[in-house]
Amino acid sequence: MAPLTELHLTINGEARTFLTPINFSLLDVLRAEGYVEVKNGCLNGDCGSCCVELNGRPVNGCLVMAPHCEGGEVVTAAGLGRPGALHPLQQAMLDHAAAQCGFCIPGLLVAAKHLLDHAPNPSRDEIRAALAGNLCRCTGYVKILDAVEDAAARMRREKTGKGKGRR
Repeated sequence: MAPLTELHLTINGEARTFLTPINFSLLDVLRAEGYVEVKNGCLNGDCGSCCVELNGRPVNGCLVMAPHCEGGEVVTAAGLGRPGALHPLQQAMLDHAAAQCGFCIPGLLVAAKHLLDHAPNPSRDEIRAALAGNLCRCTGYVKILDAVEDAAARMRREKTGKGKGRR
């Protein structure tokens, strides 16, 4: 077993301290601590199913060594909404039936949230580019792209106070 190190992270707004092997990735730590929404798909950065936000940037958790995250802020898909209320992206994914097995959705949500935080009215091509690192083996991407467009519209309406709901 590798030597252990103490790791301090804020995960979904909660300060946490872990004793973890120094050779663990961020994905390893999150999964070991019960953050099952972060998926282990490929372990080499190809699929995006382990995508989380680290210090405001989307990263593949399988590629980031946990000790390099010391003091960092991590947001997983479970941290997007509020208690009792889904994030507009989560709601749009449901409304558009954008998931089949759901394995890819947490990583897609995190990547899409990062896009919408920085580009509130993205084009279809911008959405495709932002999600290019997230693979889905079950669906085509049409419903996923539709859901992100819908979520962007909802978020713009919420920000301007011009009502809720669909376009």
